[in-house]
Amino acid sequence: MDEITRLAAELGEGLRARGEQASTAESCTGGGIAEAITRIPGSSAWFEAGYVTYSDRQKSAQLGVPTDLLERFGAVSREVVEAMARGAQARSGARYAVAVSGVAGPDGGSPEKPVGTVWLAWADGERLSVMRRQFPGDRGEVRRRTVQAALAGLIRLIAGEMSEGGVGHHGNGAAQG
Repeated sequence: MDEITRLAAELGEGLRARGEQASTAESCTGGGIAEAITRIPGSSAWFEAGYVTYSDRQKSAQLGVPTDLLERFGAVSREVVEAMARGAQARSGARYAVAVSGVAGPDGGSPEKPVGTVWLAWADGERLSVMRRQFPGDRGEVRRRTVQAALAGLIRLIAGEMSEGGVGHHGNGAAQG
């Protein structure tokens, strides 16, 4: 079993044990987190919905992200992933949500947001944790690492191991909260 499938199975065990559900709001991963979750037999009991909102327009339309946040901060920002996570919770009714937005490459980077920059947010009821990561590698590697970090963060959130408010910037290590 690969690492992503193992993480998805562990997430499912944690959610099932608590009788809770999760939802995803994805941009740069294009549905990869939801795909990993639904690899697990029985995931319909604990996975509520996945939103793939690649464009800014869909972030607003599907998740209710305010257009002024997108205009002021850009899609790859703390403010937008927080709004994406809250929107996924509100629209799906799931207690837990994860949201990701990043620059997977090979193009689209800038000095402020180079290729590999990813913002992740995890929501649990009223609590919200946010992290900025800088992943190395090509487009596929950035996306794979983002899926892993998103799942690992959900596992930590459900286990009560993630601090509220966020964690700022982290390098290439394990997901932290």
